[in-house]
Amino acid sequence: MTEFKGFPDRMTFTPVPNLVFSSLLPQITDIAELKVLLHLFEIIYPKKGNPKFTSYREMLGHPGLVYDLKLQVEEGLTKTLSALVDKGIILTLSAEMAGVTDQIYIFNNEANRLNVARIMSGELALPGFKAERLLSAVAEEPVDIFTLYEQNIGILTPLIADELREAGKQYPETWIGDAIKEAVSLNKRNWRYIARILEHWTAEGRDDGTHRGNLKKNTDPDKFIKGRYGHMVQR
Repeated sequence: MTEFKGFPDRMTFTPVPNLVFSSLLPQITDIAELKVLLHLFEIIYPKKGNPKFTSYREMLGHPGLVYDLKLQVEEGLTKTLSALVDKGIILTLSAEMAGVTDQIYIFNNEANRLNVARIMSGELALPGFKAERLLSAVAEEPVDIFTLYEQNIGILTPLIADELREAGKQYPETWIGDAIKEAVSLNKRNWRYIARILEHWTAEGRDDGTHRGNLKKNTDPDKFIKGRYGHMVQR
């Protein structure tokens, strides 16, 4: 290896979030995971457009990454990327380009979780790719509707917490989580709009094929109309 001669006066920089140092470094014990993570920042952040992502094939063609992983590049890269997905650092989905299936990798944040959902629904297209499926490591992530509300909508007051608990008795948690995400994507960050989305899905069914028959049993279909926010949620 060539001896490092020091930093030049002028050079380019790759941004690395402070959370990498405060939250991720203590979790990463494998040097390969750290190297791949740093290369992901190097590859993804300079890109233009939304969402910013990379593919498995692009990473295999990156000379710095190939050099760092040295022998057994493909096996080592696959294993390391899977570990980063399991840690919740990146999201992954399968996509097709020119008839060849590839893996897409994208950093895990609020905007990209919404982007992945839009990609899988067909609402958002990746240039040159056709989305096929979301891997189970992402798709099976449990929904915490209270945390999701507080992180995306606003302060979780006792009244809102009560409404969420009541909603959890009537609707599947995935419905509530999806309704929150849809409200955020439309910049309608309030409980009234979320409740109206749930009402609409109850009456009309959802685009993913789930209908009223999928709702939890022994519930009042007018729960939100009769509740303390009834004056806010009108048909």
